[in-house]
Amino acid sequence: MALMITDECINCDVCEPECPNQAISAGEEIYVIDPGKCTECVGHFDEPQCQKVCPVDCIPLDPGHNESQEELQQKYLQLTAQKVA
Repeated sequence: MALMITDECINCDVCEPECPNQAISAGEEIYVIDPGKCTECVGHFDEPQCQKVCPVDCIPLDPGHNESQEELQQKYLQLTAQKVA
């Protein structure tokens, strides 16, 4: 699954620079996560870095984007191949 940011977000800015895939950006009211770029940090870290640093615990799994570990790994490989190209 990709992750999502809920409306409990306080716009503290700590999650955005922690994302290795640059999937987090400022939305109209709160930060948002691009599910096309979110791999839950698979391929980079053992746990999602945004969840690790979030002071209000507002970054749950996004039930609208159900992905297996293998699918997340494939997405990671595709994203990193695009950066190299």
